[in-house]
Amino acid sequence: MVEWIARVANGGAGRRRALDVAMGRGRHAALLGRAGFRTFGVDIAFEAVREAMAAAAAEQVSLFGWCADLTQHPLPEARFDLIVVSRYLQRDLFIALRAACAPGGIVLYETFTTAQRALGTGPKSPDHLLEPGELRERFRGFERLFYEETIAPEAVARIAARRPRLAAPA
Repeated sequence: MVEWIARVANGGAGRRRALDVAMGRGRHAALLGRAGFRTFGVDIAFEAVREAMAAAAAEQVSLFGWCADLTQHPLPEARFDLIVVSRYLQRDLFIALRAACAPGGIVLYETFTTAQRALGTGPKSPDHLLEPGELRERFRGFERLFYEETIAPEAVARIAARRPRLAAPA
């Protein structure tokens, strides 16, 4: 995730917007801010948002954080040049994540797969584990820049996918 954030940051011009979904205490949000993104972070846990905001302020990194349940408060459409989701799965958010990504923007997504159960750690509920190939399918129609599924030391799926740019008027 870290190397992709740096790669995306170096590949663009101007002040671009990034979103860290389910940011927790803001590890990736701070990294996005340090990389030069105008960074937004959302999490359902108020204490986590508060801690992320305090940590960002201590580092003198700008972070616009908000506490929200994204099933009740939708993301803005076509707003973010980079969306980061790490270690979080809420299947009903995939449509909103795709829509929130600006044309030409990139989604970086990483979370556990069902193979993680065999390792005896991490989430066990199928609600929190991707099926094999599921993450790739969720971003069908996006340009796949990178994709992998690993089984050790953790069973995770990772994708870097770019939303197609809008077609030029004829």
